[in-house]
Amino acid sequence: MRYVAIGDSFTEGLGDELPDGTPRGWADRVAAGLAAAGDEPVEYANLAIRGRLLEPIVTEQLEAALALTPAPTLITLNGGGNDMMRPGVDLDRLVRLTERAVRRCADAGVQLVLLSGADPSQHLPLGAMMRRRGDVLTTAVADLAARHGLVFADVFHDAEIRRAPYWSADRLHLNAAGHQRAAGVVLTAMGHPTAAHVVDPGPAAGRRLAAEVRYYREHVLPWISRRVRGRSSGDSRTAKLPQWTPVTASL
Repeated sequence: MRYVAIGDSFTEGLGDELPDGTPRGWADRVAAGLAAAGDEPVEYANLAIRGRLLEPIVTEQLEAALALTPAPTLITLNGGGNDMMRPGVDLDRLVRLTERAVRRCADAGVQLVLLSGADPSQHLPLGAMMRRRGDVLTTAVADLAARHGLVFADVFHDAEIRRAPYWSADRLHLNAAGHQRAAGVVLTAMGHPTAAHVVDPGPAAGRRLAAEVRYYREHVLPWISRRVRGRSSGDSRTAKLPQWTPVTASL
């Protein structure tokens, strides 16, 4: 099996960093899970880059994935989260872009797995708007997958992963526990049942004013500044695993 993941920061693995600072994430964990579940070697590449909109994911990243030698046998695709945070997003266009990727993979004879990102909305400013958009896009992509007979992993509607213990300090990216749970959702959808990772809820933590001020200063204001300047957190970044890498069976 040769598995390549394409997408944005969710698929790159932000929030689930290894000791050397390299992001791991659900896709790395899925690759390891596939190696553990099967009796064949698994090679893995991850072309996802933080901040990417859906169009470059389904054009630049997808074409780079299909151009790998040897060719991939499996691709996972997630995207649209960065698009949904922008005013005036056209959700129908995101579905059309996804369908174009579906047809491109079908023409290339490569198995495609579609998945939705986790839902961060209850922790974010303007979260209600984000949840509405995410729900519409997730439902549409699930319908698209059903029409084409594809596996769809619905992380967005996993209620457990919405809880604060699964999220990083920026409240936008999953932490290690969140990525581990997302990997279980994806592996189970792919036919490899995996016990869902659950974090002990512990005592509920309230939000203190000082912590909220720090959150807006350290995370929200820099994001706004990048948007105003037309910059992205992924500018000048390249894929973390652009070539095939052997995977061992561990999570």
